Amino acid sequence: MHIKGKTWRFGNDIDTDAIIPARYLNTSDPIELAKHVMEDADREFSDKMKAGDIITAGKNFGCGSSREHAPIAIKAAGIQAVVAKSFARIFYRNAFNIGLPIFESEQASESIREGDEVEIDADSGVIRNLTTNEEYKANPIPPFMQELIASGGLVEWTKKKLAKSA
Repeated sequence: MHIKGKTWRFGNDIDTDAIIPARYLNTSDPIELAKHVMEDADREFSDKMKAGDIITAGKNFGCGSSREHAPIAIKAAGIQAVVAKSFARIFYRNAFNIGLPIFESEQASESIREGDEVEIDADSGVIRNLTTNEEYKANPIPPFMQELIASGGLVEWTKKKLAKSA
């Protein structure tokens, strides 16, 4: 799996309320959630970003509550992946459960700047900054987790497995 896009930069400890504010949790409609993604971190983010972009961030991205709305909002907005120094563990699992690829890389997190174009090879874990010609290493996504992403998340993966066995 290869991912390529323009980056948007956020700092450390971006919690789930910054990703999708609680005032919008009266819906689980991904399209509606996408309209408000990252709103409390950058009020104009959903207007500026484009489908295919990538978020980069510091440490502890997705901390706070365990709501799945946060990775759903990111994915529904068209963000292809998130690269951060580290992720809150529940966000990490929720991201893969809904099919959002995420990559932990301290070096990439510290070096990639907003607006850089990057390319990520999920198989090898190599992140290339095409703007600066730098290369960083992240843990590659294991094949099973790539299957989850390719299927659209755990629910869709399970439906496909059940349909095959029926």
